[in-house]
Amino acid sequence: MTTAGEIMHAGAQWIPATETLDRAAQLMARLGVGALPISDTDQRLCGILTDRDIVVGCVAKGHDPARITAGDMAQGTPRWIDAGADVSEVLDEMQSHQIRRLPVIKDKKLVGMISEADLARHLSEEQIALWAEKVYARG
Repeated sequence: MTTAGEIMHAGAQWIPATETLDRAAQLMARLGVGALPISDTDQRLCGILTDRDIVVGCVAKGHDPARITAGDMAQGTPRWIDAGADVSEVLDEMQSHQIRRLPVIKDKKLVGMISEADLARHLSEEQIALWAEKVYARG
């Protein structure tokens, strides 16, 4: 059994909900990532911020990224997976919610993220094709 913890990219980093989007973009650039989990004041997952969220949800609408916070952009119920979950559960979670990045939690702490690249390194071409078909399908 392959687990979420085995395929994840370790060392994911939270961004506090109170942090501004310009700082979030700087952190993304420094870490070389396109998404950051957002944490509330109790260090619980309250959303995920993507580089696309910053561009489309803030900049393109004429808002100042130095005045908008990560928490302002957090929408919906955040999805995550336990580090011990089987990879089939990872795929189910991502496919059923049509998401491309999934935080991995162990003992209530963020331990990593699973992205398309992580899946591509660990799954067969057939599994990746099926995943992409379901995640990118317009519903």
